[in-house]
Amino acid sequence: MNLFDMIGPIMVGPSSSHTAGACRIGEAARRLMAEPISRADLYLHGSFATTGIGHGTDKAIVAGLLGMDVDDQRIPDALHYAKQAGMQVSFGTVDLGPDAHPNSVLLKLTGISGHHLEIIACSIGGGQVEIRDIDGLKARFSCTHPTLIVQNNDTPGIVAFVTSLLYEHHINIATIQLDRDSRGGHAVIVLELDQEVPKDILDRLNNAPSIVKVTYYSLEGNQ
Repeated sequence: MNLFDMIGPIMVGPSSSHTAGACRIGEAARRLMAEPISRADLYLHGSFATTGIGHGTDKAIVAGLLGMDVDDQRIPDALHYAKQAGMQVSFGTVDLGPDAHPNSVLLKLTGISGHHLEIIACSIGGGQVEIRDIDGLKARFSCTHPTLIVQNNDTPGIVAFVTSLLYEHHINIATIQLDRDSRGGHAVIVLELDQEVPKDILDRLNNAPSIVKVTYYSLEGNQ
């Protein structure tokens, strides 16, 4: 444990979990979206729902969606800046079930191209966050590595194709997770990586047979 882990981040707001973590959830969602967001429907769960408004959780998530960092002095006015940017925002509450972290939020996002993305994320303390679910499939990662999420039809050879493509470009896999909704149904591969993925690889994956959708979390600046 280092000093940062004990004292938390430099931030605007009263709570590292409800404010800084919420902002980082919004930032992570922005990176995963990879385009400006035109609409954000945000549903707070558990402690986020009951105490989040007082901690500025709602404003902090929107600030992150706009690309603000946790120490940005504009966070308290994030809803005003969202309106200026043409981002429609709505808030609600949701019960994500007993297994969900109490500091969780469901984000239903629409990009300026019409692209849709649905994320469940949580703030786990000290400003640290996790993504738990993407588009209804389990996709658990910490937002500390470049992360590739490949949704595909559950057919043989997809995992080998994806990992071989990364190997060809000398991209090392830190962790890999697999999940599917049913045999032969909709599946997901989540890969945390040691290097960034070039655009040409993302394009090849997007154009590959049986791959339905590719989502990428980059550490290289705001997407």
